[in-house]
Amino acid sequence: MAPQDRWSQAAAKPEGDYIDESLSAEGFIHCSTADQVLIPANDRFAGRDDLVLLVIDLERVPSRTVFEDCYESGHAFPHIYGPIPVAAVTRVVPFPCEPDGRFQLPEMLSSASNQEFI
Repeated sequence: MAPQDRWSQAAAKPEGDYIDESLSAEGFIHCSTADQVLIPANDRFAGRDDLVLLVIDLERVPSRTVFEDCYESGHAFPHIYGPIPVAAVTRVVPFPCEPDGRFQLPEMLSSASNQEFI
C-alpha cells in the first residue's frame, strides 16, 4: 500500500526502487498479504483516497523478508528489509476508500496468492 504520488515518482525510473518512509524510520517496509491488507488500511489509513496497492513478486526482491508481529496484534505481517525494485511490482491497483472512509479489497485481488505481497 503506497501513496499514489510516491509510487509514481518511483515508477518513473523503471530501474529504480520504491522506498517507503518506514524503511528509514523502522528499518523495513511494511507489507501485507491479500488476506491482511484491510487490517492496516482500515486501522491506519481510513479516509485516504490517494492510495494504491502494489502487488509485489517477492522473487524479484533481493532484500530479506520476514513475517513478524511487531505490535502484538496476533498477525505476522511481511516486512521487507530494503528497497523494493520497481521491476518487482507486478500490478498497481487503485485503492480508494468507500464513502464511509473504510476500505474494501478490490475484486481483482480477491484471488491473489498469499505469496504476493501488497
